Amino acid sequence: MTSTAGPPPTGGGSGEQKRLKLLAVTACPTGIAHTYMAAEKLAQAAESRGIDMKVETQGSIGAENVLDDNDVNTADGIIVAADKDVDLSRFAGKRVLTVGVAEGIRHPERLIEQVLSAPVHEAGAVTAASGAGGGKERSVGYKALMNGVSYMIPFVVVGGLLIAISLSLGGHTDPSGGLVIPKDSFWMDVNNIGVIGFTLMVPILSGYIAYAIGDRPALVPGMIGGWIANTGELYDSKAGAGFIGAIVTGFLAGYLVLWIKKVKVPKFAQPIMPIIVIPIVASTALGLFFIYVIGKPISWVFENLTDWLSGMTGTSAILLGAILGLMIAFDMGGPVNKTAFLFGAGLIATGNQTVMGMCAAAIPVMPLGQGLATLIRKRLYTEQERETGLASLFMGCFGISEGAIPFAAARPAQVIPANMLGGAVAGAIAGVAGVEDAVPHGGPIVAVLGAVSGVPMFFVAVVIGTVVTALTTVALVDVSGRRRRGEALVGTGMGTAGLEPALVGAGAGVPGAGAAAVVAQAAVREAAAGSSTSPTGSRATSVGAADETAADDAPAKVLCGHLTEQTVKVRLDAADKESAIREMAELLAGTGKVADVDELVATALRREAQGTTGLGEEIAIPHAKTDAVTAPVVGFARSVQGVEWDSLDGTKARLVFMIAVPEAAVGDEHLRILSLLSRKLMDAGFRERLLAAPDESAVLGVLREVG
Repeated sequence: MTSTAGPPPTGGGSGEQKRLKLLAVTACPTGIAHTYMAAEKLAQAAESRGIDMKVETQGSIGAENVLDDNDVNTADGIIVAADKDVDLSRFAGKRVLTVGVAEGIRHPERLIEQVLSAPVHEAGAVTAASGAGGGKERSVGYKALMNGVSYMIPFVVVGGLLIAISLSLGGHTDPSGGLVIPKDSFWMDVNNIGVIGFTLMVPILSGYIAYAIGDRPALVPGMIGGWIANTGELYDSKAGAGFIGAIVTGFLAGYLVLWIKKVKVPKFAQPIMPIIVIPIVASTALGLFFIYVIGKPISWVFENLTDWLSGMTGTSAILLGAILGLMIAFDMGGPVNKTAFLFGAGLIATGNQTVMGMCAAAIPVMPLGQGLATLIRKRLYTEQERETGLASLFMGCFGISEGAIPFAAARPAQVIPANMLGGAVAGAIAGVAGVEDAVPHGGPIVAVLGAVSGVPMFFVAVVIGTVVTALTTVALVDVSGRRRRGEALVGTGMGTAGLEPALVGAGAGVPGAGAAAVVAQAAVREAAAGSSTSPTGSRATSVGAADETAADDAPAKVLCGHLTEQTVKVRLDAADKESAIREMAELLAGTGKVADVDELVATALRREAQGTTGLGEEIAIPHAKTDAVTAPVVGFARSVQGVEWDSLDGTKARLVFMIAVPEAAVGDEHLRILSLLSRKLMDAGFRERLLAAPDESAVLGVLREVG
């Protein structure tokens, strides 16, 4: 239950202005990558807005940076970005915005804006999806299932690794095939400990699904139900109902407890309801219902599914591996990925480890493939993207598929299909080769730890899938770049010839229309063009944009860090437009970011042929998008006499900015620069200070006002 409140609190009782203070909690089912990526994005977005933020992460190693009572009491709002159950009772009386963890990664700025008008969470309220438009919150069913999975995984990991280690170090070949560990040996004890981990896996899954739905009273009936599901002897089944039965008992226990809670009881009985009455009634009812009614049908389905999967060879194994690879690669840690992962992990305890083997081969392909792509064709990527590529390679080695998310966010139309193709290839190869994985994880790390059988073919599958992903990505990005070649800078695809003259002529016909109005309208038009032509339907942000923004505050760097004292010239010697553009190109070349000065000049001149970049008020902003530059770079020069630029108001250009970005740069890099410029070019005093600055250092000091 939530209620609407008035203006957000200030975090204190004094009348003085205080810095806004927000809190956040991030959590994903596995707690490996999404949890920390969302925390980092939210913290960066808050810092850029001058907002104090503390983020609690509920990862695989437990809660870190935990929010205490003092934090909550002084907070103006709390963002909960989670795909698993998070206890909101401690936030009673505070504005709480609940969304999926992916929203924390994709739209942190939007969440910060929306939490200030989010509903106030009331004590005893049931968690509900936010209506503030903060992004879709996962359903109760999904979050409950993922809650169970997150608690189950450590048991499978421990059990699988201990069994794998005991077999590899203490086992010997049996004449009938396979490995056998001598009884009463040290390694048999290690193996038994691993078996206990596997045995606990199913009741833990069931118990924590129930816990996420019905809270603590549902934990006992959920675990008992899961144990019954895994013990086939209780209902005349050879194999039991396995993880499918655990999922059923988990949901039944959770909702049964919720129903019992609604029953009105006398006051004297209320204290014993959650610790005695509810657990006993729910456990007995659920256990008997499973044993006498649904146990056999579910175990029949599970046994037949296991037999069918065990008998898959040849074409069938290739098809299953390809499907699982596609699912793993589609959303990189999202619900489709988790569905395939749960399927593979749940079958490990039955002795069928081939399904997890297919998943394990596909899991690292996306981050490894995207990282490899940045090395194969460096010119297609910005410096920030190449750095992200190295991090992605590292994450891929440890089976963290989320390492590819930044690339998919920047170029979804090119990256996601490439990821899926590579994942399908890796899964298919692992399937036909019979690769097995004893733990619910993927990547080279599991092979190094001895959890994979068929190691050579496992690495063959990973390498081929990685290469397929990398080559496909490079080809698609290159094709996309070629389509934009020769086009103007305006718009996400950098515009069309027909769009630019309208932009340049924004002030035409309006006497006295200044450069400020022209540039401001230019930025607005480019924003509109970007939103209509972007492959994703929205203006994507470049990988590492947060880092580039942070560079604005560094000494001697302005305009997103792309303009430095090295690219400032107080006296432009050129007397005509073409000479001025060449002089500016040579100035930019001093940074080492220009690979071909002649091509940069030619591209800028082609742009001028489509419509002048002389904006009036003695300002010109020539620009080019070309592979002649390896990274975005901006230069500024000042002409004493002025250069004839065919400006609409007839003035000569004395203040000349030149913007150059690579073909592969995301569409709105130039837009961010133009937007920053437009704010200050509205100020006549700013332009006067630029003209009056005595040297490069002073000019840069004035330009620092741009931000």
